[in-house]
Amino acid sequence: MNRIFCFLLMSGVVAMGAEGKRPNILFLFSDDQSYKTVSCYPEALPGVNTPNIDALAKSGVRFTHAYMGSWCMPSRASLLTGRHPHGIETMRLEGTYPGSTYDPAVCQYWPKVLREKGYQTAHIGKWHTGTDSGWGRDWDHQIVWNRPKHPENAGNYFYDQIVMEDGVERMEAGYSTDKYTEWAVDFLKGKKRDAEKPWFLWLCYGAIHGPTTPADRHKGKHDGDPVKRPADLFGPRPGKPSFLEKTQAWVKGPNGEAYAGKSGAAFGEEENERKRKTFEDFVHQSNDCVEALDEGIGRVLAVLKETGQLENTLIVFTADQGFGMGEHGFRMKLGPWDATYRSPLVVSMPSRFAQGAVCRQPVHGVDLVSTFLATAGVAEPWEMHGRDLTGLLEKPEVAEEAIRPCFYEHTGHFYGSDVEKVLREDPGHAEHNNVPFYVAVNDGRWKYIRYLREGETEEVYDLRADPEELTNLADDPAHAGTLKRLRDVAVAEARRTKAGFAGEMPATKQMLAE
Repeated sequence: MNRIFCFLLMSGVVAMGAEGKRPNILFLFSDDQSYKTVSCYPEALPGVNTPNIDALAKSGVRFTHAYMGSWCMPSRASLLTGRHPHGIETMRLEGTYPGSTYDPAVCQYWPKVLREKGYQTAHIGKWHTGTDSGWGRDWDHQIVWNRPKHPENAGNYFYDQIVMEDGVERMEAGYSTDKYTEWAVDFLKGKKRDAEKPWFLWLCYGAIHGPTTPADRHKGKHDGDPVKRPADLFGPRPGKPSFLEKTQAWVKGPNGEAYAGKSGAAFGEEENERKRKTFEDFVHQSNDCVEALDEGIGRVLAVLKETGQLENTLIVFTADQGFGMGEHGFRMKLGPWDATYRSPLVVSMPSRFAQGAVCRQPVHGVDLVSTFLATAGVAEPWEMHGRDLTGLLEKPEVAEEAIRPCFYEHTGHFYGSDVEKVLREDPGHAEHNNVPFYVAVNDGRWKYIRYLREGETEEVYDLRADPEELTNLADDPAHAGTLKRLRDVAVAEARRTKAGFAGEMPATKQMLAE
């Protein structure tokens, strides 16, 4: 049976859903959202309320460890190409941030292929991957807030956005989370959609990215939630890398309060002290902002059911990356730890896959691309880095010895061969917002981190005993064998995905001491 399926897949014969129709694919995507702000996760912050995402998890599979990207742009680039950033050529930042560009003849996006195979493709919401958003080439229908094209409007995450609908621009004043939901509902109900075609919709919310503005109806809803500070909000952080001195985003007030503040600043050194946001306010505001996102997802799912499309639709919810909620002193993404990188991930299609299940296999965004194509019955059009998750969705319980290592990376705003070039010719710029380039591996229990900077420490964490990644075991002689094994796995994954730097990564502190 597996051989027959593979033959059909490679021949371009499409997969069929429960009613003999090609499955629809709904990709729900949030922005800067920690898995701790989704209440179906056991690590959820007190008071978090996401009943609709939770219901999706009850009808599908929740992944415990998912990694999409280190920040907004590379996450989306990987999800559009099926490749890690080091394998994406011609993508680069250009002009005023977030201006960016790519050559669509070289850096192709797979929705174009899906479109050529008979799918109607649609994209609604935030666009952050080149000024060319691909309408008419990759997308049949598109309503997007194109941040790279309009840097002057790029900070307007929640109101007054310049949006482009199928090539025509306009100003949209309303609350973006609600507007994106409204446009998605219109599409699902048939507006600008061919009822005879299966569809792929990528619904990219801007929530809960800063300034993390809740809808008026939700402001203050979570003000009474209890808040627990992370153990290493202020430090010290023995065994951690030296760059954390530059990324510390919280300062201690005179009575031990935690306030948002610049790295290294002491309380009283910055202007407008009274306007500082407390850590508690930061958490409450994030929880407020999640409310409209969850409501929107609930509305979209309800319309799928009302229109009879739910049973034949693969639904995936995730975020572009995690976001530090004070852990390791962070108030941003980029860091290699789960708190700052790991995304929530729920996959649901009850007519085909397991329900109410939890999968411990660590996965990456490139795996989602391979899964989307397999679901649609479309052969991968170029060499991709992911692995089809269909088998896991059918049987999510994975024996510990069967878990595959999951590789992920941070290469700043560099892509393709430019990553190798900057590491070789200008290693001082191999960082982004003070976080150096790195590669990392999660094998289901152990986390390994290797910075691509000469002399920096490696990191090893036992995720079972230390899920918050507080104790680096890389210098513990008892774990020397684990360090070497994971180091070799990371190099092997870099080689598998043809990273140009795989054979010449800078020596670490531990390697120099050997």
